[in-house]
Amino acid sequence: MCVYFFWGTTYLGIRVALETTPPVLLIATRFTISGVILLVAAKVRKQYIPGLREPEFWWTALYGGGMLAIGNTCLSVAEQWIPAGLAALFVTTAPFWMVAVDALVPGGERFKPRVLWGMLIGLLGVLILLLPGAGASAISPAVVTAFLVLQLGNLGWSVGSIFQRRLPTRAHPIVSGAVQQITTGLLFWIPALLMQKGEYHITWRGSLAILYLATFGSIVGYSAYLYALDKLPVPIVSTYTYVNPIVACVLGWLLLNEPFGMREVAAMAVIFIGVGVVRKMQQRSTQKNPMTVDKGVEDFKDEPFSNDRDCR
Repeated sequence: MCVYFFWGTTYLGIRVALETTPPVLLIATRFTISGVILLVAAKVRKQYIPGLREPEFWWTALYGGGMLAIGNTCLSVAEQWIPAGLAALFVTTAPFWMVAVDALVPGGERFKPRVLWGMLIGLLGVLILLLPGAGASAISPAVVTAFLVLQLGNLGWSVGSIFQRRLPTRAHPIVSGAVQQITTGLLFWIPALLMQKGEYHITWRGSLAILYLATFGSIVGYSAYLYALDKLPVPIVSTYTYVNPIVACVLGWLLLNEPFGMREVAAMAVIFIGVGVVRKMQQRSTQKNPMTVDKGVEDFKDEPFSNDRDCR
C-alpha cells in the first residue's frame, strides 16, 4: 500500500519541485538525502552493508541505476513538459515492460496469458481517466516526446527491477535500496554541478517538495517497492502503476481544483478490477523463483530489518 499511495503523490511532488529545481539537481539532492538517512539507520541497527570491494555493492548500484538513474530521471524530465497526471498515465505501460523482460530472461516467470487481460483492463481504466482532458494537446510534439522518454524510463526501470530481483545478496532489500539511492545521488552531483547556470532560487515550497520526495517517495516508497519485489511475483508488484494515476487525480481535484466526476469514478472501478484480475491469476504463484529465494546467505530472522526469509 505504501507503493500504491505514496508513489501516487510523488508525481505532484516532482511537479512542484521542478518549479525551482532542474531535474538532474533534483535527483542528486533527493537520493543523496534518502540514501544517507537509510545507510545511517542500517549502521545504527548493525545491518550488513556491502563494501566497495564486494561485487554485490557494484551490481546493486548498477541495477539501481536502471531504476533510479534512468527511470526516475526520465520521469522528472518528462514532467517539465506534461502534467503530472498524464505522466502517471504513460507510466502505466511499465507492467508490460516488466512482464516481457522477466519472460525473456532465462529462468524468468512463465508468462500467463490471462495476466495480460488484467493489465489491459487496468490500462483501459486509465485511458478512461485521461479522456476528459485529452483534446488537441494530447498529440502535441511535447506530449509525444514525453511519452517516448517515459517508455525509455519504463524499460530502464523494468530491467533494473528484474535483475535486482535475481541478484544473490546478503543485504536486506532496504539496505540494497539505500546503496542504490546513495550511489545514484552522489553520481548525479557531477552533471548537476557541471550544468549549473546562474543561481537557483530556493523556496520553501520547492524545499518541502524535495524533502517529501526523499522521505515518502524514496525512504518509504522505494524501500517498500524493493521489499515487495523481493517477496511477490512481478505482475503483482507492477500493478502499482495502475493505482498511482488515481492518487494523482484525486490530489489534483483536492489541491488544484481539477475536475473529478462519474467518469473518474468509473475509471477507478475499472482499474481496480484489472488489479484484481492480475492478483487472481497470480495467487497460486506463492513460491518465488529459486534464484531470488535461496540466496546462499545467513538467516535474517534476528535482524531489525528482517524479512523472515529462510536463506541457506
